[in-house]
Amino acid sequence: MAWLYAEYIADELLRTGRLIPASSLEFRAGRDTLALTIYLSDAAGELSGIRVVSQLDEWLSLTAYGHPWRDWVRTRFLQLGEEARERGDRGEDADLELARAAWRWLERTELFATDLDPDPHDHQAAPLVPDEDERVWTPAWQLGLPLGHLAMHLF
Repeated sequence: MAWLYAEYIADELLRTGRLIPASSLEFRAGRDTLALTIYLSDAAGELSGIRVVSQLDEWLSLTAYGHPWRDWVRTRFLQLGEEARERGDRGEDADLELARAAWRWLERTELFATDLDPDPHDHQAAPLVPDEDERVWTPAWQLGLPLGHLAMHLF
């Protein structure tokens, strides 16, 4: 139930921001990225409606540009797996399996999008502002991360 609740919160944050159509793959990337952030940051396993607003700062920090989000996700999955083994859980937690499925989709799926991370070592490119006409294949999580972050700012 925790994964579904995290996904619901992420969906609401993105819909409220009205950044992209809800039927797009980009929306799914943003929703899944935010849902993973919400689900994996809930160390106590107690997502609740009242805590959502108090968690926004933490989620903003985790999705901020430059934060090693991908490494953090992998570390949290390892920690949750270790905690399950310590408890003696034999089967995979349904919430954790749904979160892992979302992560697999985010890692394996690439979307054709504006290059949000131009090469900083390219001295010919004077402005650090992304050229919206320059598009590249981007892992879904790399596109979903700034979408989710911006949606939380707009909330």
